[in-house]
Formats: sequence, structure tokens, C-alpha cells
Amino acid sequence: MAALRRLTAAATTALAVGALLRRTHLWSNGKPIPVVGADGRPATGGLTEKLYLDVNGVRQGMFLRSRDAAQPVLLYLHGGMPEYFLTERYPTVLEHHFTVAWWEQRGTGLSYSPDIPPETITAEQLIADTLTVTDYLRRRFGTDRIYLLAHSGGTFFGLQAAARAPERYHAYIGMAQMADQLQSELLAYQYMLRRFEERGDQRMARRLRNAPVTVTGGTPRAYLAIRDTTMHRLGVGTARDMHSVLSGVFWPSLRSPQYTPTEKLRLWRGKFTSGVSTLWAENLATDLGQTVTELAIPLYLLHGIHDYTCSYPLAQEYFEKVQAPLKGFYTFHRSAHSPLFEEPERAQAILRDDVLGGTTSLADRT
Repeated sequence: MAALRRLTAAATTALAVGALLRRTHLWSNGKPIPVVGADGRPATGGLTEKLYLDVNGVRQGMFLRSRDAAQPVLLYLHGGMPEYFLTERYPTVLEHHFTVAWWEQRGTGLSYSPDIPPETITAEQLIADTLTVTDYLRRRFGTDRIYLLAHSGGTFFGLQAAARAPERYHAYIGMAQMADQLQSELLAYQYMLRRFEERGDQRMARRLRNAPVTVTGGTPRAYLAIRDTTMHRLGVGTARDMHSVLSGVFWPSLRSPQYTPTEKLRLWRGKFTSGVSTLWAENLATDLGQTVTELAIPLYLLHGIHDYTCSYPLAQEYFEKVQAPLKGFYTFHRSAHSPLFEEPERAQAILRDDVLGGTTSLADRT
């Protein structure tokens, strides 16, 4: 009888765990959510696809989404970690205006593999990969040019790719544009130390004082270990309303039904392997204001005023210096690092009216 009770208890526990996994999508089939039309049904002529490509010798994955596959094509370059799963909480509806390729770059997310030597993931390699993926999209959708939208760490090599091959792109859109990242980290460090001292949080202030960011010393390991936590606590990280990486990023990624359990594991193995970014040393050593001084295509920069991950004033300074046939800077007053997710209606209007229209009517006026 005792053995039967133990067996029954074990079976009950297994069923409960299974139900929990199904309900939270921790165990999911990884099928992408269909793009729907105004009637709530899968859009006629729409596109919803998860695919893998050989990109310069490495298997890499992406999601393709569009309400109408005949729409202009846009390639999205994420920052240090894929962000596609965040669209479930923060709908961008980019697919209403573009055929969007949410590419997960070499060494990250769908494209993570322990067989890729980290030292081979360089800016030059990611620029080459970006151009290869761009050419795939141009061939597949029968277009000479596409749009390039880069976010955060993706702006570092995205901007350079656009400058190197402008004939492939209609325009470059930088969200949370990197410029001089070492100077950005100095500004962030000073701001966060001051804020925690003002709050009376002596424990966090002490940890920051013990790991100072300097021009000569860069970003100490102890600083990088608390960087995400401090930024999110102060609302200057991923999003203004996201105060924890655990609740704001980690759990949403595990709950996403669009990734299989194995793909979710890859997502976080890639993040833990790369840290802030596999390109961090290059990010800190490069001032894009010296590297990319002109762009032969329209330039649009979208930046949250509360962003300390990539400095808002440094992005403004870069914008003033760079030469482009058409350029617009857009301040998002309620956003931190991710205006597209935080203020989607305004971002949509900019992309629809200015970027697709080839104007800067909604840009900041100085």
C-alpha cells in the first residue's frame, strides 16, 4: 500500500510539473506565432517562418515575419542578446510595414554553437555575416536594396556594414546607437554611483566604488558583473519599466513558445559565453566618430533620453558630426535603451512616415 501511495504521489507530481511546463511554455514546440490580419486570422499573403542558413560557414537562424511578403524588407540586428522573444511582451508590429528578418547573429540564440571559437567572432566577421544575410534577403525577395535597423551592440557593426556597402541599403536606422563606448561607460558609471549614493544604497555604491571605470583601466570585471543589475534597478537599462533582468528578460525568454527548450538553452549559453558582448574589447577601443564619418545613405537615429547603456548625449554628438545625404535624430522621452519596444506607436510612425517616406518630418528640431 505504501509503495502504491508513493507511486501515486510521484505520478501526481509528474502531471503537475508537466501541466506547469505546458502552461508556462517552458516546454514548447518552437513554432513561430503566425502574423494575423485585422480579422485575427493568419494574414493572406503574410509570412511567418523560422529558418536556418549557412552564413560564411556557420549555421545561423532567424525569424521572418510580414503581414504582406511584398512589403519592403528590413534586417534587424540585435544587441548583445537576441530580442525577438521580447516582441511577445512589447509588440513592435514592424511586420505591418516591413518584411522583417529577426536574425540571431553568430554565437547567439538560434546561431549559438559551442564549436564556434569565441576569438573568431570579430567585428569584421559580423560585418561580413551582415552583408551575406543582406544578400540572401535581396535574392529571396527580389529587391536591390533593403532597410537595416540595428540596436545597441548591433549598431557597432551594422553602421560599419552600411558604410561599407551602401548600395545594398535604402537607409540605416540606429536604435541606441553606439559611438564612443568607453566614454559611454564612464558616463554611466558616474551617473549610477551618484544615484545610488543619493538613494542611500551604500552597499551598491560601495560595489561601484570598488570597481571604477577609467580611461586607462576600462571596465573592470567586477563592474561588468553588476552592470546589468545596477542599470535595470535605476531604469536606465533595457527598458524604463524593466527593473530586473530576471523578470524582464530571463523568464520571458523561457516562456516564449517560439523557441524549443534546446533553443532556449542556446540563447542563454550564448549570453553567458559572450558576457556583455563578444566584441566588448573592440567596442571600447573604437570611436565610431573617427571610424565612420560619413554615410552615403539616409541615417536615422532613435534614442531614449534615459539610456545609459549607450549614451544619449554621445549619440547626439555623433549625429552632429557624421555626414549623410539625409539624417534625422529622434528623442524618445519615455524610453531608456529600447524605444522600439517602449514607445512603439511613435517608433512605428517614424518608420512608416519618415524612413519609408524618405523624409525627416518627425525628427527633433534644433
